[in-house]
Parts: sequence; C-alpha cells; structure tokens
Amino acid sequence: MGTLNHFSFGWLTPVLSYLMACAGAALGLRCTLRGLAASGAVRRNWLVTAAAAIGSGIWTMHFVAMFGFTVDGTELRYNVPLTVLSLVVAVLVTGLGLTVVTYGRHRGLALLGGGFTTGVGVAAMHYLGMAAVRMHGGLRYDAGTVALSVLVAVGAATAALWAAVTIRNVYAAVAASLAMGLAVSCMHYTGMAAVHVQLDPARTGLGGVSPMEFVFPLAVGLGSFLFLASAFVALSPTAQERAGYLAAGELTIEEFPAPPAHPDVELPGAGLLDPYRHGSESHDRAA
Repeated sequence: MGTLNHFSFGWLTPVLSYLMACAGAALGLRCTLRGLAASGAVRRNWLVTAAAAIGSGIWTMHFVAMFGFTVDGTELRYNVPLTVLSLVVAVLVTGLGLTVVTYGRHRGLALLGGGFTTGVGVAAMHYLGMAAVRMHGGLRYDAGTVALSVLVAVGAATAALWAAVTIRNVYAAVAASLAMGLAVSCMHYTGMAAVHVQLDPARTGLGGVSPMEFVFPLAVGLGSFLFLASAFVALSPTAQERAGYLAAGELTIEEFPAPPAHPDVELPGAGLLDPYRHGSESHDRAA
C-alpha cells in the first residue's frame, strides 16, 4: 500500500482550489441570471458562457487540489487525452443541466433532472481525472465512499442550479457562490477519501506528462479566464442598472450603443464573452 498525502502543500492547494470553484460559480450565476432575462441567441450565448465558467471552475478546482496529492514511492503523471476529456465532460454536463432547468416547463422536475444529470457528470469528471493519473501502481476505490461522493455531487449540482435560476440579489449570489465552492470541494475530497493505492515498483513506462508540463499551465489559463471573465461580466451593467443611470441623467443612451440590427454584422472583438454577438432582440432585457 502506498501512503497518500492529500495536503502536501498544506492548506495552499485546498484554499486555491476552493477559490477557483467559487469564481466559476459566481460567474456562472451571473451569466445564467442574464440569460434568463433574455431569449433566442442572446440567451443561448449567456448559457454557453455560464456552462464554460462553472465547468471550468469545477475542473480547475479538481486539478489544483490534485497538486497537493502525492503518493510515497512513486511519481504522478497524467494522461493528456483523459485529462482534456474530463474538462470537456465538466463543461458539457453543466451546459446540459442549465439547459434542462432553463427550458424545462416544470421547474421542480427540471431542477431534479438537471441536478441529477449535472451531479453525475461532475462525478464522472472527477473519476475521469483520476483515471488520467499514472503511477507505479494502481488505484482502487471504496464503493461506499464513491457512492457518497456521487450523492454529494448531485446535491451540490441541484443546489447550484436552483441558485442559478432563483437568486436575484447580488449579496445572496455571493453567498451562493461561496456555498457552491464549498460543496464542490467537499465532493472532491469525499471522492479522494475513497482512493487506495497498491504500489507496483516493477511497473515501468508510466507515459503521460508531469503536472507542471501540462496540468499546471492549463489550470492557470482557465483560472485567469474565470477571474477576467468575472470582472468583465461584473463591470458590465445590467438592463436595470442602465435604466437607473439613464433615469438619473448620469449617462446618455449613446454610452450604451445597441448592437447592429443586421445579424451578419459583428461587433469588434465579438466572442464567447460577447453574448449579444448573434442577436439583438433581447439586448435591453439581458440582466
């Protein structure tokens, strides 16, 4: 048996991973709120951004926490395709959950369905990420603890989706983001508690890449995306804020130009963070 250490850097990796999860949750909540106030292509673009934010936040949380995971007697490396696949799964299942909740006709059933789908997907992301680990030995899991981690993931995902479609107050959204970050972290460490390692010193040719070669740069890139995107969305005024500024005479309508009326005309720098790129019918209602 290999001796596991989940906190080889002390509290640094748990705290940083928690902040990544909170940043993704905060950005996702804000984008989902604005998507709910829009329709058509504008809503779709906000939800895509929300899925990318929450999924990236969960994935980054997992792999930042994994920097603190060490096993005595073996180095750890990562299989690149499985690592990338775990990120894709995190984003796709989050997007699916948001779609189910946003477009579902029955709010309660939509929340349950979306929460279950997203929770199972988050758990799948976690265990795909663990399957990407290469070491001089093999991993085995305690089935009961794995089941508990899946339940935690489903509960966290359901709560997150409920918050995404319900909370309107900024302070409540901040509290929800902190709670969601804690729930995702609890799921991760519950899943890690299920891990047992059986070392095999004779095993050679681990393959894969070291964390510093691939996982670290990708995690830093996604973390930068989350914080920059959060600042972009937080600083851009909502429809209510624009109306308040205009009513108070603090700003003129020219300072909030409407997007082009023709769908083939693009704004400069349009992209993922420009939800109005392919639609203008809901620009004034996006919140």
